Amino acid sequence: MKVSVIIIGILLLAVLLIVGRWLYNRSVRIRNRLQMDRAFTNISHELLTPLTVISASIERLRDQDHGQDSSHAAEYAMIELNVERMTRLLQEILETSKSQSGGLKLLVSQGDAMEYIRRTALSIAPLLRKKGLTFNVQCNPKSMMGWIDPDKLDKIIYNLLSNAAKYTSTPGQVDLVAQTNENYDHIIIEVRDNGIGIPAHKMKHLFQRFYDGDYRRMKVSGTGLGLALTRELTYLHGGTIDCKSKEGQGTVFTVTIPITKDAFSAQQIDTKHPIDLTKPHTNIIDVSALEMLTPPSKPAEKEPAKPLYSILLVEDNEELLMLMKTLLSYKYNVLTAANGLEALKVINKQDLDIIVADVVMPEMDGNELTRHIKGTPELSHLPVILVSAKTAEEDRKHSMLIGADDYVTKPFRLSDLKLRIDNIIENRKRILGEQRQAAAETAEARPLTPDEEFLQKAYTCVMNHLSDSEFDRDAFAVEMGASASTLYNKLRALTGQNVSTYIRDIRMKEAKRLAETQRDIRVSDLAYKVGFKDPKYFATCFKKEFGIQPSEFIDQVHAGK
Repeated sequence: MKVSVIIIGILLLAVLLIVGRWLYNRSVRIRNRLQMDRAFTNISHELLTPLTVISASIERLRDQDHGQDSSHAAEYAMIELNVERMTRLLQEILETSKSQSGGLKLLVSQGDAMEYIRRTALSIAPLLRKKGLTFNVQCNPKSMMGWIDPDKLDKIIYNLLSNAAKYTSTPGQVDLVAQTNENYDHIIIEVRDNGIGIPAHKMKHLFQRFYDGDYRRMKVSGTGLGLALTRELTYLHGGTIDCKSKEGQGTVFTVTIPITKDAFSAQQIDTKHPIDLTKPHTNIIDVSALEMLTPPSKPAEKEPAKPLYSILLVEDNEELLMLMKTLLSYKYNVLTAANGLEALKVINKQDLDIIVADVVMPEMDGNELTRHIKGTPELSHLPVILVSAKTAEEDRKHSMLIGADDYVTKPFRLSDLKLRIDNIIENRKRILGEQRQAAAETAEARPLTPDEEFLQKAYTCVMNHLSDSEFDRDAFAVEMGASASTLYNKLRALTGQNVSTYIRDIRMKEAKRLAETQRDIRVSDLAYKVGFKDPKYFATCFKKEFGIQPSEFIDQVHAGK
């Protein structure tokens, strides 16, 4: 009996210890969570202050440039866009923190609820257009008075549409349908998409904070706060939120909120400030409009004497892509792509000298793109600079082992990126020059190498078609028995020139030789002899190459004889 009592006592003590430990751990977790929430709140407030300073400074600079021929309009727009984006993210953190601490308050005003929903949804349309999605808004009825909190409703609509955009691939469709119930005392907002859908086992985690869903699968970014905050805001209204989804077919989110005055307490009602539909709601800049802003023009007197090198920028952030293109276009021929798959299409069609690619991108990331380039013999000579927000040393080593020529971490100065581009190009030019010089010094002492035979054949081929103005890159490739890309890569590797530049260089040198040996030759005849249809364009190319008009050159040469 005593043994049983002792055993029971020990068991009870063990249970008490386990329960006590669990309660202690729970209290620690709660305390840590509250401390973390306070930390988020404090950090967010601290970051919002410098963002306000940046925004005010940009506004001041824009005002100072007003009325002048400013070339900074695109930069101002992109800075403001990203200030707004950071502000929205920080406000989302603050709202979530307030929700957890019970500090989130509702303040409803009277106005046309349906019209507000329609205008807010349409103001977010650029977010979906940027992804190439079809977007429709339907409100039934079109107009309906009610009591809503514009700030909270804006966040609900934005988060639902943003979520639909992330998980719907192009071409796809997103619809927002707003309607009323039979009693006209609630509004029902449905956001539908035909995206990837949500697996059944993930539905129970859908509204959890920091749940990252299928961000990695879709290769998009997210905080894991949007849907959690949307549910909290819906509950704050005394409403409901529901989600139905079929994997591979799409998702429907349904939010139902009351809109009658008696649904809210006296502290939640603002009778002095009705809803102003003239004020903008969600402020999303349509970044495609930035493409209409042309980069700074290239002054004729500063135009490089030699042809521009071609750079491919691969970046899924459209604002950063536009900014880099604008700042590099004055010196290089800049092409762009939004991901690795688009980049491969450009690489296979265009003559390129260097590629700058982000690491984290949808469809095909920068590491995959680099691996493909360096693993393809016809492309392996192309230098690749990778740009990434991943600062860990193992990430840099991983990219360099794949074959990247350089690795730049974000945030970075564009001047530093430009310096790296210049260094890689200059190093390639120096190596090619040394190789050509060494080959020239030893050419007489040994048989021609395969590369020298190739160049000799290429030179002979161009000379045989010197007066043929239709002899272009494709015709050259056919004559050499190679594909256009193989011919380009071979010439670039051996001479540092692309195909068109190589042909023009030979024609220019031959034009100079003919001008020196034929006293009475006319400029037009000289142009036709070296394959130019237009004597004026020939004269422009001649002056660019030799610094003098062909007519002046002929006069000077024969005046001295």
